[in-house]
Amino acid sequence: QVQPVESGGGLVRAGESLRLSCAASGRTFSTYAMGWFRQAPGRERDFVAGISWSGGSTFYADSVKGRFTISRDNAKNTVYLQMNSLKPEDTAVYSCAVKRRSGSYYYPSQYDYWGQGTQVTVSS
Repeated sequence: QVQPVESGGGLVRAGESLRLSCAASGRTFSTYAMGWFRQAPGRERDFVAGISWSGGSTFYADSVKGRFTISRDNAKNTVYLQMNSLKPEDTAVYSCAVKRRSGSYYYPSQYDYWGQGTQVTVSS
């Protein structure tokens, strides 16, 4: 079993940057794809970004393309989400998740293990 743990959230102003980290236990981390999702109050959990096991393929929601970058360091069992040019509408709890199965990166149902999440708040 792989247990992800997020860190790096906080309160920033619009236009600023944050980098989220997701550290996952388990020797098989490097064989799994990973994803970042976010959930704002009163809304469903939305896909943000995904990355293949090797890091060779990445996927983004249209709302974050060009501003967010997902990456991974398999030697450190860690996935990152670099968030630039943050907007108030990016405010949410951000969670990372482990994807063991093939198929779409865009749906929460395709992921098997989830972290507790980290709060990101962007003020205007």
